[in-house]
Amino acid sequence: MYQFSRAIYRELAPYIEEHRMAQSQDVSSHAHVLHSCEAAVERLITDRHYFARPTRSLFQDIRAFFPVTCQHRVFEVVSRYMSVAQEFAERQPRQGCDANGNPLQCRATTRKGSPCQRAPLPINGYCPSHQHLAATEDTETLVAA
Repeated sequence: MYQFSRAIYRELAPYIEEHRMAQSQDVSSHAHVLHSCEAAVERLITDRHYFARPTRSLFQDIRAFFPVTCQHRVFEVVSRYMSVAQEFAERQPRQGCDANGNPLQCRATTRKGSPCQRAPLPINGYCPSHQHLAATEDTETLVAA
């Protein structure tokens, strides 16, 4: 999965302004941008159902490290690579494991608040007991729009 985050970083690296420091003084601007790209792609692959706007999220994280004149280019690069990563993630076969080899779990939680341990169906990420939650997601999306 890191090929996507590294590609974003490689294309944007020449435009990073080094004098803009990251939140901690120990980390350079380049390292912060690379870490943000890796974290966004990792979350997109492992938790894409709960990552509604990955492009916007990554752009908000890294835009402070670029001059204003490059902001449009940065957004275009992030948008292009994140959409390719999203398409790649959707095409991957789901045979009981995620992209990192971890076993899939149902997206729902139990009444006690712990994650459901059952294997999800490939349709929407919920086990047979929690299929009713998938229908409410569609309704909430329509109401929000």
